[in-house]
Parts: sequence; structure tokens; C-alpha cells
Amino acid sequence: MGSTLTNRSERLVEVLKRLTSKSIEDYYNPYQLFEWPDSLPEDMWWMSPELTTTHGTEVAERLSPEQLYRLSRYESINFYSLNVHGIRELLIEVTKRIHTPGFETPSEFFHHFIGEENEHMWFFAEFCLRYGGKMYRQPPGNVTESTRSDVESLLVFARILIFEELVDHFNSKMALDSRLDTTIRAINRIHHQDESRHIAFGRELVSMLFEDVAKTSTADELTAISAYVRRFMTYSFESLYHPHVYRDAGLENPHQVRRTLLDSPARVELERNVFRKTSKFLEKTGII
Repeated sequence: MGSTLTNRSERLVEVLKRLTSKSIEDYYNPYQLFEWPDSLPEDMWWMSPELTTTHGTEVAERLSPEQLYRLSRYESINFYSLNVHGIRELLIEVTKRIHTPGFETPSEFFHHFIGEENEHMWFFAEFCLRYGGKMYRQPPGNVTESTRSDVESLLVFARILIFEELVDHFNSKMALDSRLDTTIRAINRIHHQDESRHIAFGRELVSMLFEDVAKTSTADELTAISAYVRRFMTYSFESLYHPHVYRDAGLENPHQVRRTLLDSPARVELERNVFRKTSKFLEKTGII
């Protein structure tokens, strides 16, 4: 792995220089940036309706506008909870690798990455606790356990990239949605601004890591990597469908609601839209 990030890193160095400069130029203090109102209006969308898990389904048809607003409130709390949990994992994994052999080149950018992600975690948690009174828990995801450190690092950064691209799809749309409260649009806009840099970095890093792994892996090992990545994409997307969200929104039989929604054609369409760019990248690199 060391050869990937130290000896063959001219392009990566150029990308990292540009992204590091942009991080410095765009730096903000989140503790001063946001104004947190005491409460947010309940008679409006808290998430773009097209992004909610019930959109275009028979479940949504049975609900009143007030119920749909309420459901969007809890779906938004779940979405920001997912951000908190996902950021915690990526901070652990990146911190484990900063200034270690093989990761000398990106370590300076890692400092900016870690700082920005820590601040993202703070303002997403702040939103959940202020306006939802809690954060939703998530079942454990696919744990990376490989006897090869290069494969483990590849899967770690592939997971981080998939997570970032998923949430950025939501951020970029909600940042511009005038149906949402200005506070909701602001946190999505700021996160999208930072994530665009992180995704650019992640794609470069994942491409280089996979290139080296592919040289020393059998066909069966590459198939296993592909299957793992696909499973993680499915797990990440299905985390949006949380039975406790449906319970808190007042829907009966929340686990059955989740099953119905996951089996819906609308779920297939939403997942395809969310991961359209991600899938294209992963297919282009040969990872899936």
C-alpha cells in the first residue's frame, strides 16, 4: 500500500494541495455561524418530500398533510443521526491512519478532514438534540475484518466515500429547497460545501488503493470486495428506513411499514437516484 500513496502520488499531491487550500479559504467557526431558534415550525416539511421514505408509496397516500409533515420531522432527525454515527466511524478510521506508513502524503489533508468532520458531527448532533430531543440508534454495519491491511484500508475508505456520497445527495437538494426552514437549509448547505471536497479526495484515494489491491488479488478476492461494497451500499441506504421513525410519527405496525416501504418500487427508484453517481464511479474503477 505504501507504494500507492508515496511513490505514485503526483496527481494525489496536486489534488490535496488544491483541496487543502480550499479548506483554509472556506474555514468557518460553526459555534458562531449558526443561529439556533428555540423551535422550528411543525406545519411544514423538515426534509424535502421527494427524499422521504414514503414518497410515491401507498403509505404516503394514506397520510394527511399534517401526518406527512410530522413524519418528515422524524425522518430528518434520523438522517442527521445517521450523519453523527457515520462521522464517528470515519473519524476513528482516519485517525488510526494519520501519520502512519503509507499515508504520509494525505496526512496534512487528514488534519483538515478530521477537524471539519468533528464540527459536522457537532452541528448535526445539536440539531437532533435541540429539535428532536434524541438521536436514533443504528444497528452495527458491516465490520471490516481482513487479514490484508491494504484490503482493509480500501474497504474503510470505500465505506467512507459511499456514506459521504449518500448524505451529500440529500444535502445538496435540501440546501436549495425553499419549502424547508432556513436553519435546515443552512446546515445542509454548509455540509455540502465541505463534503464536495471530501468526496473529491475520497474518489482519488479509493481509486489508488483499489489499483494496488487489484494487482495482488485473485478473482475470488476481487469478487468478495465487490460483494462487500454492494452490501454496504444496501445497508447504508436501508438505514434511512427506521422503524422507530414510523413509530414516533404515529404509524401503526412500524416494522411492517418499513417492510412495505423497502419492497416498494419507489424505494428502488430512490436508491438508484441516491447512488447514481456513486455506482458509476465504482463501476468505472472496477470495484463493482
